[in-house]
Amino acid sequence: MIYSTTAGHPSRDALARVREINPPRLGSAEPLAGPSRLRYPSRTRGGRRPGAAEEGGTARRPPKLPCRVRLPVAVHEEKEMRNRFEINQLEKEESWRMFRIIGEFVEGFDTLSRITPAVTVFGSARARPGDFAYDTAETIGREIARANFTLVTGGGPGVMEAASKGAVEGGGKAVGLNIELPMEQRPNPYLSLSLNFHHFFVRKVMLVKYATAFVLLPGGFGTLNELFETVTLIQTHKIRPFPMILVGWDYWRGLIDWLHDQTVGHGFLDASDLDFLTITDSPTEVVEQITRFYEGQSLDLSAPE
Repeated sequence: MIYSTTAGHPSRDALARVREINPPRLGSAEPLAGPSRLRYPSRTRGGRRPGAAEEGGTARRPPKLPCRVRLPVAVHEEKEMRNRFEINQLEKEESWRMFRIIGEFVEGFDTLSRITPAVTVFGSARARPGDFAYDTAETIGREIARANFTLVTGGGPGVMEAASKGAVEGGGKAVGLNIELPMEQRPNPYLSLSLNFHHFFVRKVMLVKYATAFVLLPGGFGTLNELFETVTLIQTHKIRPFPMILVGWDYWRGLIDWLHDQTVGHGFLDASDLDFLTITDSPTEVVEQITRFYEGQSLDLSAPE
């Protein structure tokens, strides 16, 4: 039995009993309501606390109730990590976020509608000078500019930086569509025009919408994501077909063999679906194929219909 700080107050006695049955939840940062410390009432005339006789002359000590519990560091870190995942944090109350998304679309459409014809180049942000991907991207960027195409990249380092550098040195324009990321992504210094996006899906639309062709050098998940999403849009007739050129036989051969042996072999793709993709090691052949395709069309495929 728990005694309240002041005898004769049944509401406080009831509160104390509720706390004994339902103690405060650990990890709660809220202070306990009511008295912060429980005391026994004054001794009776016999000099003994109530309940002492029933307990053999020894009065019960009041239980200790936790007031504040500091969350372990790991719990704080886990909560902070959860807050980083923007899409998972979306709630219906955050409908105002839609205006930011619309704003990014409007800015992208208004700015990029004037850059056509354009060629989009993808590849790893981790490539460095001396790597096949970096050096080849620089050459491809230069040849794209000399063929009077605007170069479009994700705007970051690695392959994107190399292609932009080549395009500027070739007398052309380099457009960077940057994205806010916790690592890797920073605008490279060779951009003629740079746009910053907060949402990946808006940026992806811009990378595809104004492209006359896609050139994909060795890269990671981001490059593979662009490859498969775009070829799916072509396969399902959501966008007009255009060249998708994979650069680097040694890097891409295993993927193409796997697609042929597994996806086509199991009937998940038609063999003709792989015709959407071509592979080469030659920067000159890349630009020749793009130019041949573009000149054979009756309209600018990168311009809105």
